Amino acid sequence: MSGKETEADRSPGSAKTSTASSNDSPQIQDNSFLVEEAYNQAFGVVQHIQNFQRFWNSKDWIYTFTQEWPVDASPRHQLSYTLAALHSGEQPASGAGFGDVILNYRYQLSGNGETKVAFAPRLSALLPTGDYRLGRGAGGVGIQGSLPLSVVMTRKLVTHWNVGTTIIPNARNAVGETAATFGYNFGQSFVWLVQPRFNVLLETVFNRSQQVIAPKSTEWTSDLLLSPGIRWAYNFKNGLQIVPGIAVPFGVGPSSGEKGVFLYLSFEHPYRKLPKK
Repeated sequence: MSGKETEADRSPGSAKTSTASSNDSPQIQDNSFLVEEAYNQAFGVVQHIQNFQRFWNSKDWIYTFTQEWPVDASPRHQLSYTLAALHSGEQPASGAGFGDVILNYRYQLSGNGETKVAFAPRLSALLPTGDYRLGRGAGGVGIQGSLPLSVVMTRKLVTHWNVGTTIIPNARNAVGETAATFGYNFGQSFVWLVQPRFNVLLETVFNRSQQVIAPKSTEWTSDLLLSPGIRWAYNFKNGLQIVPGIAVPFGVGPSSGEKGVFLYLSFEHPYRKLPKK
């Protein structure tokens, strides 16, 4: 991607549900679209998340599929993976193809989806499966860390906060030149719980990262996006919850003039029951 990667491109997302509503119908309790939440997946429940993001000025687009699995009944431990397909606007003749694969581990250090404050650090491995020559990958193995924090401010307002960093010791540019690259990101979102199954979101994400420009030489690029959006839920008697959503990210500051669209679709359902004690 040409300087337009967001938290959605490099971090897992999930739509945790809660039955703490007036009619006991599961409400939406999850991350924003571009900002990661701090609630691990409930035991016995798996989620499939699809994101599509398209920017009009740069012509970049990316589609990601993420699947999240709880490891134990605590649920302290969570594993997930993210697959991507994308097109780089900097190389319009290259077409679309697969990007890098991301493997994620997240630990619920404190709190959960039922507490006012939750904190769940994540560690990820970036695998260079995308073709760096066509702008679809970093060209080398990388590691990423993130510190998601979620805070319930009022009965109707939840906020999520992210701080993260990405290191790729041997990144490559389109002509194969290598250098070590470093990046960091900040994210913040407000989620207004208008109804248990309808939310309004406002997100802010900032990314600053190095790009390879010559052998052992890099330069910094920055992106700053604001993204208002909405999401809603469909609940089924078998436990399936479907959450579509849409947002309209636009650039400010170093990304001024950029604009795009973000589409979200989540399927969450139980796959086993918690063992009886």
